[in-house]
Amino acid sequence: MVNFQGKFYNAIDAKGRASIPAKFRDELERVFGDNHLVVTEDKSGVVAYPLPVWKEIVAKIEQLPPGQFRDDLYLTTVSPAIECSFDKQGRVQLSQSMREHAGLVGEEREFVAIGVAKKILLMGREQHAQSRAQAQARLDDNPQSRFDLGL
Repeated sequence: MVNFQGKFYNAIDAKGRASIPAKFRDELERVFGDNHLVVTEDKSGVVAYPLPVWKEIVAKIEQLPPGQFRDDLYLTTVSPAIECSFDKQGRVQLSQSMREHAGLVGEEREFVAIGVAKKILLMGREQHAQSRAQAQARLDDNPQSRFDLGL
């Protein structure tokens, strides 16, 4: 089973390529034996999934009954997805629309790559700081649940 973990800082280069940390590339190779990711938009930036994991997600979405929820998932998640592989320097090409969605354009090209189990999140440093602060505040509202987990 794939398990991406860790937080890494990097930057989008002038051609819109994002370097994926070697630790994540090694995990992808170890579990799946290839270097293919599917990159799509997420509420907090850009998210990358190993190709087999992405195929499972799309299959689940396709099994949903026709309706607004399914249409919304296609519009926000499935339709913008792009399959990609790494270049020799371990980078993936992000489309202009994905970079804009994640706020990784202009002067703001620095991003945080975060491993979250089966996916890799890519978000601007400022967005990451805001999202992390919001998550911490929600956790602070429920300290017993963290204690019950041994945290």
